[in-house]
Amino acid sequence: MNTIGSEYLDLVDRIAERIALPPIRSLHLPPDTATAKNAEFCALELADGSVGLSYLWLGYDRAHLRDLLAVAAPSRLDVRSLSRWYGDGEPARRALGFAALNAISQHLFARAAFAPDTATSSVSLLEPGEGDHVGMIGLFPTLVNRILAGGARLTVAELNPDLVRDDGRYRVTLDGRELRACNKVISTSTVLLNDTIDDVLASCRGASYFGIIGPGAGCLPDPLFARGVNTVGGARVVAREHLIASLTGGKRWGDGVEKYCIRSDGYPGVEALLARAA
Repeated sequence: MNTIGSEYLDLVDRIAERIALPPIRSLHLPPDTATAKNAEFCALELADGSVGLSYLWLGYDRAHLRDLLAVAAPSRLDVRSLSRWYGDGEPARRALGFAALNAISQHLFARAAFAPDTATSSVSLLEPGEGDHVGMIGLFPTLVNRILAGGARLTVAELNPDLVRDDGRYRVTLDGRELRACNKVISTSTVLLNDTIDDVLASCRGASYFGIIGPGAGCLPDPLFARGVNTVGGARVVAREHLIASLTGGKRWGDGVEKYCIRSDGYPGVEALLARAA
């Protein structure tokens, strides 16, 4: 059975065979001294202005990334070749490949004049209420009170042992198997980057709602929707210069990006987008 990661690489090949992809313009990185949450992301920019975002710091340090870029600068590659790094087991290469995958997706959205819904959020579609047991993959502190306010139970699966807690309001655990009891799940897009998405979806197959959110969720949703994901909430760059200045300055992006939500029941599919883009 194909993994979601392998299906994304196949999807890139299908796109590249149908439309010409723009060359890479630049890779934008946060400064080493950055502390803002958004400063943990890179931005890969294509010549047409399309930008792919990806979380960076998964299991390696900044010195390792600099060493990698010194011998394999993405600007020397075409974006299709760089996207192949997404299938690599080496975390830094995988992160840059994921940025390329997202940049290609954003290019196709723009070329096909596909405008995702910016008025709806994946969290609002979750509709947590009495009787619901919500699972959260990756702790989103700003969403905790919104979920609990509706009367739902909340279990959070985390990788960081420092966040483990159970204070009677909600539970944070390192054991992802506890999500099997949840009927609604909201997940960080990092599961697409750390190669856990297939296992996560297998653990949550009993959930009636599954949403993926985060700046890194800028990819085409087709492989996810085919496996029962209901919504994908990403971010697209709407103010290029502001985004780049903020990211490279280690500051919050602010109005540089616009959040959007793609629902499985209203998405036309990659073939329809390619037909429009031709």
